[in-house]
Amino acid sequence: MHIIMKRMIQRIGTGMLFTLLLVACAGPYAGVPEKYHALLEEAFIRAGANGVELEKALEQVPSAQKEGMAFLIAYMPQRDRETLSADFLLENVAYAYKARESFAWAKAVPNAVFLNEVLPYVSLNERRDNWRKDFFNRFSKYVAGCTTMQAAIDSVNKNIRDEVEVDYNTKREKPDQSPYESMRQNMASCSGLSILLTDAFRAVGIPSRLAGTPNWHDNRGNHNWNEVWIDGEWYFTEYYPSGLNKSWFLADAGKADANDAEHAIYASSFKPTDVCFPLVWDEAIKYVPAENVTDRYVRIYKAEEKAKELAANSVLVKVLMFREQVCSIQGDDRVAANVDVFQGSDQVGGGRTSGPTQDMNDVLEFKLEKNKAYKLKYMGEGGALKEVGFTTGDKLMELKLYMR
Repeated sequence: MHIIMKRMIQRIGTGMLFTLLLVACAGPYAGVPEKYHALLEEAFIRAGANGVELEKALEQVPSAQKEGMAFLIAYMPQRDRETLSADFLLENVAYAYKARESFAWAKAVPNAVFLNEVLPYVSLNERRDNWRKDFFNRFSKYVAGCTTMQAAIDSVNKNIRDEVEVDYNTKREKPDQSPYESMRQNMASCSGLSILLTDAFRAVGIPSRLAGTPNWHDNRGNHNWNEVWIDGEWYFTEYYPSGLNKSWFLADAGKADANDAEHAIYASSFKPTDVCFPLVWDEAIKYVPAENVTDRYVRIYKAEEKAKELAANSVLVKVLMFREQVCSIQGDDRVAANVDVFQGSDQVGGGRTSGPTQDMNDVLEFKLEKNKAYKLKYMGEGGALKEVGFTTGDKLMELKLYMR
């Protein structure tokens, strides 16, 4: 409508300019902060024939959601300006705001964080799936009883695998799969799993973005994972969670180099930045913005190493889950399952064991006090609660659990 109006002005001259301006003030820019106006003008023009869809989306979105729609249209990649429909954008925005209003901890997220890390419909260059409504319905039930952002994060993290039934597998069709591409195959790479998890977080109002490195410090390849926002701080997690800022890759991330583009760590953004997220599967793609967040990972790693030095009274306990006790104890016999650790009646830890497709070195680990009694609790086959007691010693322990 806005561009059409400009063309009308060119045809009829300035005689009707004042009237048309009054109409424009009540048009699509009503309720849109002025900082977006020029960006929207450019976006509508660059959208070509699809500009009518973008203008329709801005016109039809409720006034309380105007800034959100303007943000998406102003900063979306060119491929999306040319292809996304008004219906796609309207549903995405409606359910993002619905999540924000549904949960107290989501409502408390600052507007700038909501716009850039909750509202976007995409993380990298993946296919644009219309996942927002479906994922809101899927994951709302897991966070409905949560009173804090961290509890909501833990609940989504703990339940996503069983909800979407997708596992890590190198036989996936491609690394940059969209949510429904991964769910169709029941498999994904670390990048595909990370896209799934970030979309699940965003669907219920949790700020999330992808992070990763194009190449580890020792040149053994790339890896991507997730970050979530809590009270002004970013924390990392994964599809197979070990806890916030806890993962097998931290020792590698702690050796990253912020000044070396190949060995740095990046976090994705929707709003443009001066940095591009490196996509190792297509290095020609430069439209995914990013931040260089290497220094934060180095700090976390150094702090953890210092804590380890102080933890002289702790022992590492590794936990593996298998189908049954007579199994061959090979990688294919492993089962991914949630395991909680108790000391008396108090829960002191929890995590998920590694399944058959995960690296054999990726093992669920707990750091527990030496010479103390603990219990491991998990759901066995058929939903029966199983409990295994043990006492730590002075050396590393490896415990094997069984579903049957």
